[in-house]
Amino acid sequence: MRQKGHRHGGAVSPCAGCKLLRRKCVKDCVFAPYFPAKEPYKFVIVHKIFGASNVNKMLQVLSGNHRSDSVNLLVYEANARVQDPVYGCVGTISSLHRQLETLQTQLAFAQAELVHLKTLHHVDTRSPPYMASSITFPTIKDFSSDVNMTFMYDNGAGESLWSC
Repeated sequence: MRQKGHRHGGAVSPCAGCKLLRRKCVKDCVFAPYFPAKEPYKFVIVHKIFGASNVNKMLQVLSGNHRSDSVNLLVYEANARVQDPVYGCVGTISSLHRQLETLQTQLAFAQAELVHLKTLHHVDTRSPPYMASSITFPTIKDFSSDVNMTFMYDNGAGESLWSC
């Protein structure tokens, strides 16, 4: 998986790591596959933040299939540390999380307003509600003239009397 450098008259040009460190790029150089000479900025930024010795140790500990992802992660974290030396990627993640919460709140308000406006529109498009003055009620018949009901209390003998 080692990328080969450019040949200039039989000599192999060093990878970006070896070129920056001013050393000879050997056949089994740990930096060569991940920091090609065409992309020197990757190694420069990683070296500035983590140091070549630490990157070398990390790459040697990892298995071959994890190295590429690790180098990409190191480059990303190094770029984040240049922009935010204290928090790095965590600062970016926190900022994005705050933006997400703000946008979710704005979305909830917009959805609530939309529901409110739809409710108002729905109420306005229905026929107007009945008013008490427009409803006619049947007249109440006075039944007192038809039936003479009188209730009389105690007639003195402890009995109640009904008369119809």
